[in-house]
Amino acid sequence: MTKAEIIKRPVEQIGGDIKKSAWSAIIESLAVMVLGILFIVWPDTMIKVLAYIVGAFFIVKGGFQIITYFMSGGRNDFFDNGLLYGVVSILLGITALVIGEDIAGVFRVIIGVIIIYESLVRINTATKLATASISTWKYILLLALVMLVLGIFVTFNTGAVVALIGGLMVATGIIGIIGDVMFIQHINMVIEKLTK
Repeated sequence: MTKAEIIKRPVEQIGGDIKKSAWSAIIESLAVMVLGILFIVWPDTMIKVLAYIVGAFFIVKGGFQIITYFMSGGRNDFFDNGLLYGVVSILLGITALVIGEDIAGVFRVIIGVIIIYESLVRINTATKLATASISTWKYILLLALVMLVLGIFVTFNTGAVVALIGGLMVATGIIGIIGDVMFIQHINMVIEKLTK
């Protein structure tokens, strides 16, 4: 076996892992799109549902923490803060249920930060493609920059309407899918450049 073949096999395996990651990013983008469509179609209902889901999640998580604390003998462990985490989690859950629709502001910031993070990941991908001299890096960078602007807008625009956030989520999902598909199409070129 030649040296190039020995190097190529692990690189191809890494390429397969990268493709799996890209497909997983596409699925995440699709999920963001679906949520965005739901926020456009039923904005008020979705905010209430979100508040109930977040509230229920924290209450269940808190209850689980408290039960685990007592079942594992946590009270005898100086460093076990399970009881405290459980109580705080339940209080957060109750707060989410009580404030209900006001949770939209918190959700807006969380979604905005997620969009910003996703755009930064794609900017990083674009720079790697540029380093490998793959021409589509410009398009991925452009899409990532649009995504970044959308993320900043959602995060810092306190007057953003829920339906607008939904529209931005749909746009972000579409941009993410396009960028990831373009990346997947050129992964073989990246592998070839790495094995030369």
